[in-house]
Amino acid sequence: PMTDCLFCKIVRGEIPAAMVAETETCLAFNDIGPKAPVHVLVVPKQHIVSLADVGPEHDALLGRMLGLAPRLMRELGVTNGFRTLINTGKDGMQEVQHLHMHVMPRHDGIALLPPASRREDVKVLEDNATRLVAALG
Repeated sequence: PMTDCLFCKIVRGEIPAAMVAETETCLAFNDIGPKAPVHVLVVPKQHIVSLADVGPEHDALLGRMLGLAPRLMRELGVTNGFRTLINTGKDGMQEVQHLHMHVMPRHDGIALLPPASRREDVKVLEDNATRLVAALG
C-alpha cells in the first residue's frame, strides 16, 4: 500500500472523512470540495493509481464501484438521474493519484461547479454522512 496516498490514509483510518458507505472492497465518502449539493466519492480500498492501471483482474472491483452508485443516490432521494465520473491521469484532471469515482446528481437550474471552486463546511459533510449511513443501515 502507498504510505503517503491521501485516499490510502482514509482507507486506513489515518485521516477522517465523512463516510457514507463501506463494502468489503470500497469506501464511499463525501467529497471535501463538492461540485454539486450531493457529491460522493467511491474509492477502492486497494491502491490503484488510475483507471489506466486496471486490468481484467479488476473487472469485479469496477463493477462493485459502479453498482454502489445507484444505491447511494437512491438512498439520498436522487430520482432524476446522476453522473458518474472517473478522471484519469494528468490530462484527465485526476487530482488524487488513487482511482476514484465521483457520483453526483445534476439538477435543473443547479450548475456543476468547476474544480476547486469551494470547500464544503465539515459539519455539513458529517451531517450528510450520518444521514446516508443511517439510510443504508
